[in-house]
Amino acid sequence: MVSLLFPLIAKSIYYSRFFSFIILPFNNKYITMYTKKEKLFNWFHILLSIFQIINTTLFIFFIWRTYMPTSQVKNPFIFPLLLAGVFLFLCAKTIAQLFNGFIFNTYNIFNELVFRKLTYLNYSSIVLFIANILLTYVFIDSRIVIYIAVFLFLIINIIGWVTVLRNYQNFISSYFFYFILYLCALEIAPLVIMGSFLK
Repeated sequence: MVSLLFPLIAKSIYYSRFFSFIILPFNNKYITMYTKKEKLFNWFHILLSIFQIINTTLFIFFIWRTYMPTSQVKNPFIFPLLLAGVFLFLCAKTIAQLFNGFIFNTYNIFNELVFRKLTYLNYSSIVLFIANILLTYVFIDSRIVIYIAVFLFLIINIIGWVTVLRNYQNFISSYFFYFILYLCALEIAPLVIMGSFLK
């Protein structure tokens, strides 16, 4: 429930921006208004990213608790370790993407790309928050809730990716080879590594 403080603070300080964010999958107003303005490093985005990191970690913890033997679930340090892992993973991935833009002299474009992707990732954490509540208080260790949450999480992020690809298709076609390298090195490979680690 502590994670809920962060979107509540964001809502109280950035009221109109918060409501533009809430309708993100159905209306592209938030992306259109804020991609060019403040981009990644603003308090609204940081608060929602903290909310996302906490709920992603908690959801991974619930998956771990559901599928692991009871003897290993009692480890008291697993949640802090997962929290640190998710935080470091997200930071390293974001820094690597921005550095990639700096290397290829396309920093502004990559900044916008990362902002859009993280915005959809932050939005999808609302689904994980609801799933976490259900897994804590209602359907404890329910695999159905986990499957539904993962499905909705993927759908929201796929919508984000499709939007990014559609808006930057000219840029991608101009640097198609570099885009493929970017996908393999900074999108697919980190997920494979993280999946292997969690497995």
